[in-house]
Amino acid sequence: MPRMAPTQTPEIASTRLIIGLEIHIELATRTKMFTRAPSLAHPSHYDSAPNTLVDPLVMALPGALPVMNRRAVEMSMKVGLALGCSIARRCRWDRKNYYYPDLPKGYQISQYDRPLCTDGAWNLEGSGQRIGIIRAHLEEDTGKLGHELPGGHAYEGSLVDLNRAGTPLLEVVTAPDFTTADEVVQFAQELRDLCRYLRVTEGIMQKGHMRFEPNINLAITLADGTEVRTPVVEVKNLNSFRALKGAIEHESVRQVEAWQQDGRVMGRGMKATRGWDDVRLVTVLQREKEDAHDYRYFPDPDLVWVEVDDAWMSRVRGELVELPAARAQRYLGTWGLARKDADQILAEPDLSDFFESCVRAAGGAPAAALAIAKLLLNVGMKHANERQRPLHRAGISPAQVAGLIALRDEGAINAGSADALFGMLCDSDDEPRAAAERAGMVIVRDDSALDAWVDAALAANAQAAADLQAGKMAAMGRIMGHVMKASGGTVDAKTVQARVLERVGKGA
Repeated sequence: MPRMAPTQTPEIASTRLIIGLEIHIELATRTKMFTRAPSLAHPSHYDSAPNTLVDPLVMALPGALPVMNRRAVEMSMKVGLALGCSIARRCRWDRKNYYYPDLPKGYQISQYDRPLCTDGAWNLEGSGQRIGIIRAHLEEDTGKLGHELPGGHAYEGSLVDLNRAGTPLLEVVTAPDFTTADEVVQFAQELRDLCRYLRVTEGIMQKGHMRFEPNINLAITLADGTEVRTPVVEVKNLNSFRALKGAIEHESVRQVEAWQQDGRVMGRGMKATRGWDDVRLVTVLQREKEDAHDYRYFPDPDLVWVEVDDAWMSRVRGELVELPAARAQRYLGTWGLARKDADQILAEPDLSDFFESCVRAAGGAPAAALAIAKLLLNVGMKHANERQRPLHRAGISPAQVAGLIALRDEGAINAGSADALFGMLCDSDDEPRAAAERAGMVIVRDDSALDAWVDAALAANAQAAADLQAGKMAAMGRIMGHVMKASGGTVDAKTVQARVLERVGKGA
């Protein structure tokens, strides 16, 4: 057993975290990886009762044979391409043998030495730090064990739910290129965004669509210049960014303390698996980590090799979309959005796509993009929330949004009317101008009528008029209110204000 057991604990000059990351991504296919049983990772099956998404293959009944889900392979290829990986032209399936109650077959179909995606890299946004991608291989998920009865009542045994068993699972393995918890969390967030924009997963953390397993150890530099490395610890099944950050930061302290006590250093057979206690905010030992040979990998005899020809590769490559980082540069640079607005739009792929469609419908000019972003975030979100629907499904079309913006830009409606008109368009297919005219929202351009309303307002509010003449702009509100009431709100507020100031001798 590798060990450094000094009679006196050496002085530590510095420590350096070394972190690699394994990410398990449940792919949102309609059916499972090797059978046509419905997949729990698809939105249409989220609320399925336990053990209802099963068939003879999932239950490992004799005679049931696997058939590969082609769409799951294509989704994995898209992620691999986006991560800069090479896509294997031939790869195979292997059996990973181990026993666990939620693994009916006694083995997991996975990929061992011939994975689908290899040798990629990702540059973190902002810093540009390069994170190597060793591999991304496709496998099937296991079932799930629970220890609570319906209603949250404790149960002494384990309850097996096989709904998740067989779900397509893409495992992305990075090089140990991270040195801080913040870097790991940033990569995890960017990978989640990437996968959601590629439409390969819904990325709902609470449902386990993405699970993170950091491999953590430390390089400890002693006062005499000697460097020792602590044993690698893999923290299993973290399904939140908070837990991922907390586990790494806890290990950065715990491993130093453990080395000072037992002197154990990295070596064969020294890797351990730990879990995360989300209440006590500590990692807890689960088991000594198995090595690859413990799983007795061998090629699955029931599945053929995957062969990727040029036509298939070209079609999958054509499905790639512009990713969030590139969109962010365009939103902030070309279109001039504020960072806060850009981030809010980019947070949801559906919202970003809807925004892009609206901008295209409006002609694609930066000014239109800026106006549409403000309209959607300030007005559209309100109406979507009132209807308890996401904005892209609130009922208004990109063409209607573009038409509404055009009316506002030409001064045909005011801000208040734009809000009301947005709500009306959510509930109809009307053309914006026709709807505004029918509702009496179109601003009057009759100068004689405007002059009459302004003169009447000044006469009715003599004191306010005198205050305006004296430079007291607070008095404008009474005059404006009178004009708006008289016109039924069909005049432009800025035009009214300019005409009032002109009448009292304060115009430009």
